[in-house]
Amino acid sequence: MQPPKKTYTLQEATKKLEHYCVYQERSHQEVRQKLMDMYMIPEAIDVIIIHLLEHNFLNEERFAKAFVSGKFNIKKWGKSRLTYELKKKDISKVNIKAAIDGISDEHYIDVFNSLANKKVDLIKESDKWKKKKKFVDYFIRLGWESYLVHDKANELIK
Repeated sequence: MQPPKKTYTLQEATKKLEHYCVYQERSHQEVRQKLMDMYMIPEAIDVIIIHLLEHNFLNEERFAKAFVSGKFNIKKWGKSRLTYELKKKDISKVNIKAAIDGISDEHYIDVFNSLANKKVDLIKESDKWKKKKKFVDYFIRLGWESYLVHDKANELIK
């Protein structure tokens, strides 16, 4: 037999979600899902989300910027992948653009060039076409723009 599911008062759920949002930036979608997992009714979910927004625990623009900064600096994702992942989290186009624009063009290209130079040395393949394919596939998967990737592959793999 299953134990009875835990129920929360509005105040308990609000406090729990405040801590959830303070721990790290969250998207509206994550917060809504967390509340649904806590078996909160839709009216309570709306009240809590409004409270979190009014008290600045929840901020979509701040979330988008933190997400982009983290995934770009740590996982080295390109702009296409960053945009795609933010869209999956229902982030507005305005906030996605603002977050992506936070990466300077020269820094973006520097990171790409540095990553490309390291990757080309790591690919152990004697056939130049197979090596190019592995190189291109890797960077496309990370979300780097295809024109950058193909130009760099042609430059580095001869």
